[in-house]
Amino acid sequence: MRTDPFLDGDRMNETHVTLQGNLGGDVRFHDTAKGAVASFRVGTTPRWPDRTTGAWVDGDTTWYTVTAWRALARNCAASLHKGDPVVVHGRLTGREWSNAQGSGTTLEVDATFVGHDLNRGTGTFARTGPGPALAPDPAAAGAASAEEEVVPQGAAA
Repeated sequence: MRTDPFLDGDRMNETHVTLQGNLGGDVRFHDTAKGAVASFRVGTTPRWPDRTTGAWVDGDTTWYTVTAWRALARNCAASLHKGDPVVVHGRLTGREWSNAQGSGTTLEVDATFVGHDLNRGTGTFARTGPGPALAPDPAAAGAASAEEEVVPQGAAA
């Protein structure tokens, strides 16, 4: 039985979105019977320049609840903090709700990938699981330092 949402034919027409925004709070992480799960809120606020004043105008903020599973959940919990600028891609759903205070729709994203928005800062990547073999650390292997001159092939040394 297939469990990959991208290979499952009846999930082909789902809406996928990419969001850019800020974390509204710290990541909530839990280990469950179905595996690790993390959830967090991302707020997106459109901005545009006012043609008459030249000042930037903020639109209304839209909030999304993002859920990540398994390794992505663990990495989100270890990497993301309140206020961080992020990019999120995943499957969008809307859930209607009502209670004594009113009713509305909650927008939820089941995340496929999550990362920091590098338009607004820098980051450092640290691999957490199996993957392609990494090049050995030149300092640890006693290799030539990066400051040594590199001689092109065929040139006299």
